[in-house]
Amino acid sequence: MIAEEVRQLRGEAERALDAVRDPAGLAEWKAQYLGDKSALSGLLRGIGQLPKEERPAAGQAINAAKRALEARLAEASERVRTASLASTLDAERLDVTLPGRPRAVGTLHVVTQTVRDIVAAFVQMGFEIVEGPEIELDYYNFELLNIPPEHPARSLHDTFYIAGNDQLVLRTHTSPNQIRVMQREKPPIRVIVPGKCYRDEATDATHEAYFYQIEGLAVDKNVTLADLKGTLAALAHALFGESRKVRFRCDYFPYVEPGVDLAIECQICGGRGCRACKFTGFLEIMGAGMVHPQVLRNGGIDPDVYSGFAFGLGPERIAMLRHGIDDIRLYYGNDLRFLRQFS
Repeated sequence: MIAEEVRQLRGEAERALDAVRDPAGLAEWKAQYLGDKSALSGLLRGIGQLPKEERPAAGQAINAAKRALEARLAEASERVRTASLASTLDAERLDVTLPGRPRAVGTLHVVTQTVRDIVAAFVQMGFEIVEGPEIELDYYNFELLNIPPEHPARSLHDTFYIAGNDQLVLRTHTSPNQIRVMQREKPPIRVIVPGKCYRDEATDATHEAYFYQIEGLAVDKNVTLADLKGTLAALAHALFGESRKVRFRCDYFPYVEPGVDLAIECQICGGRGCRACKFTGFLEIMGAGMVHPQVLRNGGIDPDVYSGFAFGLGPERIAMLRHGIDDIRLYYGNDLRFLRQFS
């Protein structure tokens, strides 16, 4: 009687196990047919109520059925695991024949590109690159460059002063580093000084309160204005092409004597004259001149033995001319539509 009941329970359990397709079903099946409250476990607990002579056979039959079902459960578990893995792999299948998705790569800012082009042109001419502090002493930013206290460039309208210390300023140009170089080095000197500058100016299409500047200095024996003109003409041709005309005119800067400005042929009108160049046919790109004797003395160099030239230009302005940009504020507006044009 017990053997027949065990056989029926085993058959029922095996048929139910064949229908299981997921881990949750396996757990439910195990609790129903092999758990402490299963019918098989109930039969095992009831052996003590059977006649003594029937107990061994009943126990053997129940234990054999239990071992057989546990073996079938192991097989079913492997079957379900394999099927589940295959389903997952199929759902997450990657088609390796598709082209890869490119990762976005950053590019150099248009002003950075222009700075590097200018620096490269001067390096080819034998200039060394030097840098200096953006927070500068008034002494270096103005006094040693022949800009006395009463000079209008010191006005609060032009200069950012550090709160609590009227001797510290945000540098208004990179020229202070020319003095620093002359104080620690002896001629011959050929350096360029790229970096950020700051002026308390109203922002408009051609002016920003923060901007890049590249200053240059050359000091040696017998340096003349002809050397300056040749150097700057070579730079203009490197940046704007060999065919571009250049023009030098007298101008005033407190730390050079004589002073000149360099202009290039207007690329908008081709030198014919337009509103952009104020109908002159030329656009100014930098100021320059022979280093003032007093500035040489301030740098510890004897002006009776050595002479030199200096210049300064704004990369933002150069980029505007090279790329036809009509508003300097576009550089720092973080508009990707504008910036991506130069990537």
